[in-house]
Amino acid sequence: MRNRNNRSTITSIDEEATDPSITRVGKEFMAYHTFSPAYTGLIDRLNRTPKGAAPSELLYKILKVLFNEKEAEWLAKFPIRPFTVQTAARAWKMNSAAARKVLDGLADRGVLVDILIDDERFYCLPPPMAGFFEFSLMRVRNDIDQKVLSELFYRYITVEEDFIRGLIVGGETQQGRIFVNEPTLSKENALHVLDYERAGEVIRAASPIGVSLCFCRRKMAHLNRDCNAPKEICMTFNMAAASLIRHGFARRLEVAECLDLLQRVYTENLVQFGENVREGVNFICNCCKCCCEAMAAARRFGLLHPVHTTHFIARIRIENCTGCGKCISLCPVDALVRVDAGKHHFSVQLDESLCLGCGVCVRGCPAGGA
Repeated sequence: MRNRNNRSTITSIDEEATDPSITRVGKEFMAYHTFSPAYTGLIDRLNRTPKGAAPSELLYKILKVLFNEKEAEWLAKFPIRPFTVQTAARAWKMNSAAARKVLDGLADRGVLVDILIDDERFYCLPPPMAGFFEFSLMRVRNDIDQKVLSELFYRYITVEEDFIRGLIVGGETQQGRIFVNEPTLSKENALHVLDYERAGEVIRAASPIGVSLCFCRRKMAHLNRDCNAPKEICMTFNMAAASLIRHGFARRLEVAECLDLLQRVYTENLVQFGENVREGVNFICNCCKCCCEAMAAARRFGLLHPVHTTHFIARIRIENCTGCGKCISLCPVDALVRVDAGKHHFSVQLDESLCLGCGVCVRGCPAGGA
């Protein structure tokens, strides 16, 4: 792999949207649909954040599976920033004990993230993705129909375009980034990789660490379309991990265990895709080509650069390439194609504009051609 200039910058974790048009889609949706005011109010609330949820009938059905009308009405009143029990009690016009019971119940269902700061508990409504959409499938549950929910998610996220386009493509800074596959780097190139670009360093710096079932593969499993990649593979860190572990959505891991898991996902040729921040990373997904939404979006909108790439790009060593095509099958974004090299030989050609710099092709090449 060789170095390259990256295509965008990493955002500050404190960066907030200032665009007043972010609620426009929610208001337009309510103007011509007659769904319950509780759910349309919640949709409008979700679209007050930089990465909201494109209004549609499918979204309405998803929210109805996850929340009853009263819960949707409560959630619509939540502020953007983390808030206390007292804030919720005032908004809901109930006493603090009753409000805490509701909030803790929602956190137990993966709807809210709760955060302990100086012995005081704060609550936050996460975005749909990465957030309560994923949490709904990150453990086996009997309180919701996960098969029906998976079918709705597939249609809303994968078939329809508006939500995933707004999530992945919308805005100047990508929400997610690729972590470099460290074992594929030469010693010289490894010197140029900063700590925040290394999944291993994210793991070493995190506390606590959790691992959960992969939302994408569980969704596809309910559709009988999942692959053989491991399912308990979704890594969470720091504040997000603390909440998910506390409420049974993640299993706690020690640093050494998570580093072992990272080595396993390298051997499975999975791509490390995580939160696009320098510090306090909350999640790293380990993505396959066939099930994972981030890779599907990268293929679908590749020319719009929907994912923050690494600083590296694959290099094809024509003299070593046998044209076997293994790297083509491994590439998660179809950036490699087989070409005629003459004299009944074949080689591989790279579309650099699509390459994520993930290193999966390098690891998988049996002849050292990449």
